Amino acid sequence: MPTSLAPAKVNLFLHVGTVQKNGRHPLDSLVMFAGPEAADRVSAESADTLTLSVTGPRSSGLEVGGDNLVLRAAQALCVAEGRSHGAALTLDKHLPVAAGIGGGSADAGATLRVLQKLWSLERDLVRQVAVPLGGDVPVALEGRTALMQGEGEQVRPQKNLPRLPAVLVNPAVDCPTGPVFRAFDAEGGISAFSALEAVPEMRSPEELIAWMAHQRNDLQSPAVRLVPAIGEVLDVLNVVPGSRLVRMSGSGATCFALFATDDDAQSAARDLERAHPKWWIRATSLGDAR
Repeated sequence: MPTSLAPAKVNLFLHVGTVQKNGRHPLDSLVMFAGPEAADRVSAESADTLTLSVTGPRSSGLEVGGDNLVLRAAQALCVAEGRSHGAALTLDKHLPVAAGIGGGSADAGATLRVLQKLWSLERDLVRQVAVPLGGDVPVALEGRTALMQGEGEQVRPQKNLPRLPAVLVNPAVDCPTGPVFRAFDAEGGISAFSALEAVPEMRSPEELIAWMAHQRNDLQSPAVRLVPAIGEVLDVLNVVPGSRLVRMSGSGATCFALFATDDDAQSAARDLERAHPKWWIRATSLGDAR
C-alpha cells in the first residue's frame, strides 16, 4: 500500500508581483518542507472505484467529495491518462487548513506520488497534472528545497543549503488566501518585482538566516491587517529566546521562527506550548521533504 508524507510547505520568503490579466500574481519564493512532525499522510489501496476517507485530529469538517483536492488530483490523473482507475485513498489530516503552509497542496502532491506508484504512471504525466491543480502543487509534488516562481509552475530545486531548525505556529485562526491577495492588490502591489536566478550556496543555518534577513514576505503586512492574531504570533516569536528570524509563511496565518540548533527550537516550542495551549505549535527541521 503506497503511503506518502504530505509535509507543511514553508515560504522562507515570498516576493509577489502585481496582479496579471488572468488574475494571478508572479511569485518568487524559497520553499522548504517540514519534517514528519508537521505533516499529513496519504495512502492508497487498490479498489474498483475512487473513494476518500479522512482521519486524524484535523479531519473534522473536511469535504470528502469531488471538491477535495485529494480526489481532484486523482481524477485529474485519470483524465490525463485517458482511462479510469480505482483507489481507496486515505488522508490522515494533521495540518491546519487555510494556514499558509500548503496543506491541501501537500495532500494533492502526496496523492499524485502514491497513485503514480499504485497505477504505474510516468513521472512526466504526473508533473503535467500537478500544474493546473494549484500554485503550490508542483513544488509539493517535488518535495525539494526550491525556488517557486512564475505562478508556481516553475520549480527550481536549490542544492547545498542547510536544513533549518524551526518552530511553526498557527494561532488557530483561518486566513483565506483570496482576501489577502486582494488586500495586497489594493495597496498597489510591488512594482519593482523581479525573480532571483538562484540562492547563493550556504553551508550553515546562521549563514542562510543572515541572508534571509534581507528578503521579505510581501503578503505579511496585508495579512496582519486582516487577521490581527498573526501580528500577535509574530510579536511573541520575536522575543522567544534563541529565535534568529521570524516571518509569516505564504498568505498566513502560520508563522515561523528560525533557530541555530534543533535543541533551541525544541526548547522554544515547549515554552510556547505552555504559554499558548490553544495554538498549533510544532518544532521541526526545514529542508527537503523526508
